[in-house]
Amino acid sequence: MSNESKKYTIGVDYGTDSVRSIVVNTATGEIVGTDVFYYPRWKQGLYCNAEKNQFRQHPLDYLEGLETTIKNALAQSPKGTAENVVGITVDTTGSTPCAVDEKGTPISLLAGENENPNGMFVLWKDHTATLEAEEINDLARNWGGVDVTKYVGGVYSSEWFWAKILHILKHDENIRKKSYSWVEHCDWVTGVLCGNTNPKTMKRSRCAAGHKAMWHSDWGGLPPQEFFSKLSPYLIGIRENLYSDTYTSDTAAGKISTEWAKKLGLSTQVVIGVGAFDAHLGAIGAEIRPYFLSKVMGTSTCDMLLAPLDEIGSKLVKGICGQVDGSIVPNMMGLEAGQSAFGDVYAWFKNVLLRPSLEIIEQSKTISFEQKEKLIEELESILIKNLSENAAKLPVTEHDLVALDWLNGRRTPNADQTVKATIQGLSLATDATKIFKALVEATAFGAKAIVDCFTSEGVRIDGVIGLGGVSKKSAYVMQTIANVLDMPIQIARAEQACALGSAMAAAVAARVHPNFEAAQKAMGSGFEKTYLPEKEKVYTYKTLYNKYLQMGNLA
Repeated sequence: MSNESKKYTIGVDYGTDSVRSIVVNTATGEIVGTDVFYYPRWKQGLYCNAEKNQFRQHPLDYLEGLETTIKNALAQSPKGTAENVVGITVDTTGSTPCAVDEKGTPISLLAGENENPNGMFVLWKDHTATLEAEEINDLARNWGGVDVTKYVGGVYSSEWFWAKILHILKHDENIRKKSYSWVEHCDWVTGVLCGNTNPKTMKRSRCAAGHKAMWHSDWGGLPPQEFFSKLSPYLIGIRENLYSDTYTSDTAAGKISTEWAKKLGLSTQVVIGVGAFDAHLGAIGAEIRPYFLSKVMGTSTCDMLLAPLDEIGSKLVKGICGQVDGSIVPNMMGLEAGQSAFGDVYAWFKNVLLRPSLEIIEQSKTISFEQKEKLIEELESILIKNLSENAAKLPVTEHDLVALDWLNGRRTPNADQTVKATIQGLSLATDATKIFKALVEATAFGAKAIVDCFTSEGVRIDGVIGLGGVSKKSAYVMQTIANVLDMPIQIARAEQACALGSAMAAAVAARVHPNFEAAQKAMGSGFEKTYLPEKEKVYTYKTLYNKYLQMGNLA
């Protein structure tokens, strides 16, 4: 088959630290070009304040990354590839809203507001809106109308759309004056590529709207304006500048604009698919199937489950991050849960152990600059690996340390970003390896609490699919989770499952494949490994898990 007869799509995956684009052959799933761009402003720590739980990202990081990665990925691809690109779809983290003007321009791109964090995208891990989330939850139960949180697990989170909007509007008069509407990251970048960022006409993601903005057909879209008016005077009239309709990721948002086609060297016939969140499209890339829990394991986790509509019916699952018809696959219920910190737990502990030593090394006058750099690089690269190897050798007993994994609050069950982590059982015999083991087990217990959240509500789980960085890098973590869950875990072979899922979605939106199942069959890469529970450890972990539940008042 000549390259001219091949068709390609581009999947763009916006993560927490970087954006990646891949160019994929729609017939085989072969990735012919890839590039990653680390956000320069984010890398410098700009617009963030960890002590205040403030994490913001500048739209220029997103725009620069979009152009750079697509161009570089195409440059790596075989000659003639660009002419045969037929679709692009974007996935992002979420909820990541941003205030925009009437044209859909982020406020931080307007003169005088370039350095205002409140005019930027509010990252998923930003927890500045905990009080606002409480206000939403209190009102939802007591305002006299329908409980608008019932399809998002019954608890609204500070990580989500409305809480963040209300927080910013409360605290920033400039944003109140200059903002016209609000957009999710995945919708905005899609709109940019289409040349339509008008807040009222751009196509909004069913995935983002349903899981984070309480959109539901039962109340005609977003919650009633009466609810928002009772919530805050700053939200009076806000609904009319947002949207009513939402779209699934098999839908075309439009065709690429002439400006962006020229900028990227693509045809103006390229279809831009409706975007979605990374975990949802990652589940597609990992070949999710009904009743298999797809766990995207990175700095946090997002846990996705598919259930046929005729089987789940009107069942409501309490404590999760929502259930939305079509948020993953059209005409199927997509259910979402997750952990607010996962890889971040291990990164935090690594930093606790290394930071003082690294500061001493940097100040040392006994070794050269080159030696310092090599030593720091070596310590950074091997610490977690060594801790994992040593932790794997430790016995698992009923008297081991038990930790809570809530270093960044709790996403599921029952979202609460005010709760904190703890470690129980410390003594003078405790060393770094034992603490690390307890932290890994805590993240596994958090995963188990999510499984229990589903099964206790009558939604079965037939298996688990792991994808994302941690699933690839740490056999110890994955084996521990398999032991705690007492379930096999299949690891998706795809190195970039989220980007691949976006490329599959683009192929469906461009009508190269008729549906997601066909796209997965043609473009999927299967599974590379399965972790099986070690039966001799399963019983002991049940005892430790019960201690975890008691510590966290979850029992």
